[in-house]
Amino acid sequence: MRILVAITGASGALYAQRLLDNLDPREHEIHVVQSRYAEQVIAGELPGGLRPPAEAKLHNLKSMNAPFASGSNPPDAMVVIPCTMGTMGRIAHGYSEDVLLRAADVVLKEGRKLILVPRETPLSLVHVKNMELLLLAGATILPANPGFYSHPKTVQEVADTVVARVLDHLGVPNQLAPRWAEEKE
Repeated sequence: MRILVAITGASGALYAQRLLDNLDPREHEIHVVQSRYAEQVIAGELPGGLRPPAEAKLHNLKSMNAPFASGSNPPDAMVVIPCTMGTMGRIAHGYSEDVLLRAADVVLKEGRKLILVPRETPLSLVHVKNMELLLLAGATILPANPGFYSHPKTVQEVADTVVARVLDHLGVPNQLAPRWAEEKE
């Protein structure tokens, strides 16, 4: 599967890193693109910076020569993690000023899987209406709402509860977080 991981300037760079850590480049073709502000957030949140797999293809935000900038060559799936509300709004309204936004537009119009992982709170009515438009267009909105029933012990384990759900929606098997168990009889 060809997967595009898009990283925006919302807090939560650890989510993107953990997703990249858990995508096997031997099984998936991994592409990465970052918004202008993603680099600043990454610098503040990830000591040592982002560490994509060596095999990942990194793309310049302003380069429309990336393969996924055209409907004739879309990725199989795109994950915007974390996703700012500004990015979400631009995607919802088809505003494609750079390759990240254009790729999301391509993914939606070609009926491929688009997963948006917003981390912002509280939500305004504008945010909710943008989410509604995206849901109607076929996107998956997967807020960065971690689970705690597994009693995570570290920040990474908390982040992994969200990343596990992203991987589930990509169809990528994982053991990042315990599954909800049936009650014992």
